[in-house]
Amino acid sequence: QVQLVESGGGLVQAGGSLRLSCAASGLTFSNHVMGWFRQVPGKEREFVATISWSGGNTYYADSVKGRFTISRDNAKNMVYLQMSSLKPEDTAVYYCAASRRSVAGLLYEYDYWGQGTQVTVSS
Repeated sequence: QVQLVESGGGLVQAGGSLRLSCAASGLTFSNHVMGWFRQVPGKEREFVATISWSGGNTYYADSVKGRFTISRDNAKNMVYLQMSSLKPEDTAVYYCAASRRSVAGLLYEYDYWGQGTQVTVSS
């Protein structure tokens, strides 16, 4: 059974930083593209960042480019999202996701999802 468990969310002031972690189990982690998405109540879940199997390729939403960094540790089955210069509009539930595809940026391209972790940025 595949499990993705996010952690590291919390309350932070604008301009601050947070590091989200996602622990994966029940899958061949190094064979999965990993991604982070976020969702605000009443809005659709939106793409934040994705990282390739090896970690050599990353892609970000324009809204977070230059502020967020996605990384992975295949030896530990972990994926991370380092978030800096946080803004109130970054407030959302952040979800970790895994895809069996070689490239995945869209919601439907991901096969497995975590339960999410809340990030709240105060102004």
